[in-house]
Amino acid sequence: MAIHITRVYTRGGDGGKTSLVGGARVDKDCRKLESYGTVDELICLVGSARTVIAPKAGKAKPNAKGKRKGQAPAPAWAALEAGLRLAQNRLFDAGSILATPAGKAYPGMPEISDADSADLEKAMDAMQASLPSLNSFVLPGGTEANAALHQCRAVCRRAEREILRLAREESVDPRVIKYVNRLSDYFFVMARYAAKLEGAPEYLWEYGAMKEKPASSKVGGKQAGGKKAGVKIKKPSPGK
Repeated sequence: MAIHITRVYTRGGDGGKTSLVGGARVDKDCRKLESYGTVDELICLVGSARTVIAPKAGKAKPNAKGKRKGQAPAPAWAALEAGLRLAQNRLFDAGSILATPAGKAYPGMPEISDADSADLEKAMDAMQASLPSLNSFVLPGGTEANAALHQCRAVCRRAEREILRLAREESVDPRVIKYVNRLSDYFFVMARYAAKLEGAPEYLWEYGAMKEKPASSKVGGKQAGGKKAGVKIKKPSPGK
């Protein structure tokens, strides 16, 4: 499909309305806009994750000098970057579907299929096979790739919620809902797998962390006798 964009601004949205695919005008804060606008936000975050991972896919040979102990070779990272590239494009397709009035399909309109969701499941199973089981909830962080992918996961969940809200107002292709639901799981597993590829421990939720409180005799930062209190707060450490 040929796309020709010669000018970005049109001034057509200055009054708070925009056009759907096909030309229908709607408010910019309507439920339909919220759904594919959140998908657009997710597309941006997937691009950020790709940007973090792409350099790893183009360097670091198996026995490269200075390579971090336990870090995976470039082909493993290249597979992740390829998966994110596909997800980013499928999300753009999903956004186009959501931006089209219900029942108004156009020639060459992209589709999200059950096979797309099945492919995500296969990829997750392959990554999950090499991951240790979890005995706690996972927190984002530890590596840039892990944190970026967890952010994708969280916004993907929000996109799913917005699409479900839209589905209460109009017909939404159930395959789109299924794909976005599966995609958030995919980002979660990939985040864990990316940490493994770098040989980095995951951050785990620590029950009761940061619950230490000052003694009751310490008020306003000072002890009862007027002496300034030194209250120490224990910082959480990454789980091992």
